[in-house]
Amino acid sequence: MAKAIMVQGTMSNAGKSLLCAGLCRIFWQDGYRVAPFKGQNMALNSCITKEGLEMGRAQVVQAEAAGIEPEVRMNPVLLKPVTDAGSQVIVLGEVRGNMTAADYYNYKKALIPKVRGAYESLARDYDVIVIEGAGSPAEINLMSDDFVNMGMAKMAEAPVLLVGDIDRGGVFAQLYGTIKLLPPDDQSRIKATVINKFRGDVTLLKEGLTSLEELTGKPVAGVLPMLSVDIDDEDSLSHRLMEKAGNSAIDIAVIRLPRLSNFTDFSALEATPGVSVRYVSEVRSLGQPDLLILPGTKSTIADLRWLRQNGLEAAIKKLSASGTVIFGVCGGYQMLGRSITDAEGAEGGGSIRGIELLPISTEFASEKHRTRLGGRIREVQGPLAALTGVAVEGYEIHMGKTTLDNGAKPLVSLENGTMDGCQQGHIYGSYLHGFFDSAPCREALLSALAKAKGVTLGEVGFDLNAYKERQYDLLAQGIRENLNMDLIYRILEEGMTHGA
Repeated sequence: MAKAIMVQGTMSNAGKSLLCAGLCRIFWQDGYRVAPFKGQNMALNSCITKEGLEMGRAQVVQAEAAGIEPEVRMNPVLLKPVTDAGSQVIVLGEVRGNMTAADYYNYKKALIPKVRGAYESLARDYDVIVIEGAGSPAEINLMSDDFVNMGMAKMAEAPVLLVGDIDRGGVFAQLYGTIKLLPPDDQSRIKATVINKFRGDVTLLKEGLTSLEELTGKPVAGVLPMLSVDIDDEDSLSHRLMEKAGNSAIDIAVIRLPRLSNFTDFSALEATPGVSVRYVSEVRSLGQPDLLILPGTKSTIADLRWLRQNGLEAAIKKLSASGTVIFGVCGGYQMLGRSITDAEGAEGGGSIRGIELLPISTEFASEKHRTRLGGRIREVQGPLAALTGVAVEGYEIHMGKTTLDNGAKPLVSLENGTMDGCQQGHIYGSYLHGFFDSAPCREALLSALAKAKGVTLGEVGFDLNAYKERQYDLLAQGIRENLNMDLIYRILEEGMTHGA
């Protein structure tokens, strides 16, 4: 069975996912067969495996860092928030239905065998498992039947690194308070603490680090700086979603929907020199972008109502009338149509008028469509004509079927013989997540926008996979330079055979 090490945090967004990805990379660089694991993930950023199953994006990133193919054993339970009080529950890649928080709390005990089975299966196939916790282990109201924090550490007999976020303030209280709220047995599982996201001179922390070690009886494994790496984030807490000025040659505005999902669709565009991607949630911030994108969402109808109520729908139509290129992805594509109908209650039922910029209609169904596939863009008219014939690949993950009006033009011919998306003038839409990831597609898109604007871009068709590999290596380097890896390896080797 594999050796295990677990990373828990004092709060959400303390940097657990990134540290896990970095440790996966380091162990892989050092010759180990390593895999990530998270018993339960709550995020709207998900991905489809090659088997057509759904898992959280964070474990996909960690698997990439470990040099392996992502699979649902690495994330057996995924919760995708649908409302403020309920989520879609996905178990081993398959949808189990929508549940309120209370219903899920009563249900989760039945999932423990699934989580245990997934972990043990993974542990038989690898040398090291890097386990990520969720939120904080000191949520004293959620300790019963836990399989994501200390419950998972017990299940895997894994030693724990506790990470605190100094950038948000109060890191010493975070770490000390979290440890002291835990029962003695759980406290003993924490073998070291890590301070994350530090800016400045680390020597100024020396006295505080010494006091923290004395108070907790745990060594500080290191102080990680705010690392400058471009790696996909887990959820909507991402710094990427902060609104930014469009001060580059090409200005792309993405509507920041309340239940925005899979914003990693735009990571490749963000990484392109000369291109700014900004996330907009108010009319006053919209401006005159060169490309407006309506992204995916977990709640298409609710987010369409939000667009309508805050004036963004009217602003989008105004941009359309002026000739701005508009592209919808998945739920954003559905919104651009004439209507959305939810007869089966997948999103609560009812129907709603769409933005009416594409000649399509969508009917929701309770069954989720999940597949990875590629295709080739059909003959394109309008400002993005340069996309004609370009190969694309990605994955579909949506509920419902979209029908094109008679005479409407699809956008992509898929490899399975079906059609995807729709185009009309300067309005385009597709169900394919990852549409902009391939270098030929991105190069054709951005070159067309630059030509229309009369500006020049540099290298836009870079290899995204090679770019990601460099970022994982930079992450590993930053962690090696600032974390006591001798201590980390000692904790890994000793596991839970030694006391705190």
